[in-house]
Amino acid sequence: MAIMPHTNIEEALELVFSLDIPFWPQLPRISFYEDMYAQASENFPGIAVDIENEKLIFDTARFQQELGDYSEKMDRAETYALSQQYSVVYHKFLDRDLQGYPAIRGQVTGPVSLGFNVLDEDRKPIIYNDEVRILLFDFIQKKVNVQYHELREKNPNAFVWLDEPGLGFVFSGLSGYNDVQAKEDYWSFVEGLEGPKGLHLCPNVNLPYLLGLGVDILSFDAYQIEFMPKEYASAVAEFLKSGRVISWGIVPTESTMLSKETPEKLAKRLMEYWEVVSRNNDISLKQIAEQALVAPARCCIKDMEAKGQACQPTSMEEKNVGKAFTFLGEVSRMLKDRYDV
Repeated sequence: MAIMPHTNIEEALELVFSLDIPFWPQLPRISFYEDMYAQASENFPGIAVDIENEKLIFDTARFQQELGDYSEKMDRAETYALSQQYSVVYHKFLDRDLQGYPAIRGQVTGPVSLGFNVLDEDRKPIIYNDEVRILLFDFIQKKVNVQYHELREKNPNAFVWLDEPGLGFVFSGLSGYNDVQAKEDYWSFVEGLEGPKGLHLCPNVNLPYLLGLGVDILSFDAYQIEFMPKEYASAVAEFLKSGRVISWGIVPTESTMLSKETPEKLAKRLMEYWEVVSRNNDISLKQIAEQALVAPARCCIKDMEAKGQACQPTSMEEKNVGKAFTFLGEVSRMLKDRYDV
């Protein structure tokens, strides 16, 4: 949910600072360097950024050639830091006074998503290459840790989560990298993360699977599930009983869905989820609320419903995000009042 459609950095920052927990936004319409995959790829051997065609290019031969140079600098924090070139927005966020907030949040594209998104010269996802995949997990782990330390200098309650839409692909029968492999890789990967260990994704989710990946904070599109299945409820309860946190993406950002919702209806839907969890698993509603964050359901960089309307798509998408953020504050207040948290 960090990706926003805005073309004005200050307007985007003003919006994220209206939240209890601000985050640095990713604004790919400003530059392809602000793209979530491009940002995560900075300094990874074998990857080149094609700005003109807005894509990442991976060459296996170049990967082998660049490994030597990479190995000499792989213990330096600057190798994994997000540069001004790859995110002007991130550095403008760091320039703000961030001490007065209960927490601040960063994000790094996860290794599974980057591995599926970047293709080699044979158009195969690089996650299928064992040598590349092993390095990719280590590389992203270090990127998360470096960003966590940079943010923690600005606010002691900083956290960074992994943006992992690619985890939605591991259950496909056509994938050469499946859910069993991904879970095994993720456990060892997560163990090396510093600070609160977070994970976010917004495609259709297998919630018990995600809750079992060893993270402390899970963020997902809760709006899409519509009701809470009992098998999901048990996994949620066990996750919360261990002291961890769920970020419930309850406010849609697409125009069609957003137009038919109100903060009251969205709060009611979320409370119904929580009631199923509580009723079936010996956990109080107050505890569920105390360990909850609420968030937009997903990013809104391209709203298909904006096509054909009188305004430009970009302005429609920006309007949707602004409305969703307003709804979010109202939903949060309702839940705080309802559960006295």
